[in-house]
Amino acid sequence: ASMYTEIQREQPDSGNILTHPDYTDGNPDLIKPKKLLNPVKASKSHQELHRELLMNHKRGLGMESKPELQRVLEHRRRNQLIRQKKEEEEAKKLQCPFEKELLKRHQRLDQLEKEQEKREDHAPEFIKVKENLRRTSTVTGDEKAA
Repeated sequence: ASMYTEIQREQPDSGNILTHPDYTDGNPDLIKPKKLLNPVKASKSHQELHRELLMNHKRGLGMESKPELQRVLEHRRRNQLIRQKKEEEEAKKLQCPFEKELLKRHQRLDQLEKEQEKREDHAPEFIKVKENLRRTSTVTGDEKAA
């Protein structure tokens, strides 16, 4: 019973539920443990988020409102899309009739070339060989003349 009274005398704070550790007896050779840091709370992103939440709370902003950075980025994206659409519309309007006509002719020529290739694929082989012979004979004839 006498040891119990000595412990109570050392600990005047009886309202504290936590017990005092045994290593406080003053031995300088013992290494006193340090409280471990919570890696989540120690992270910079967590601290910044916590700071932003406190600032929003002080300003009276609700939790459903977006952070300023996110609002600015969304505004920029929206403006960029609007600008891009306007530029595309202006490019379509600025196409002069001459350019439109050139585009149509180019498309027609492409279609004709595709149809010609299809016809050549279905043509008999002796016609293909004959055309190749004509090409080689005209090339050699041109070379002799030069």
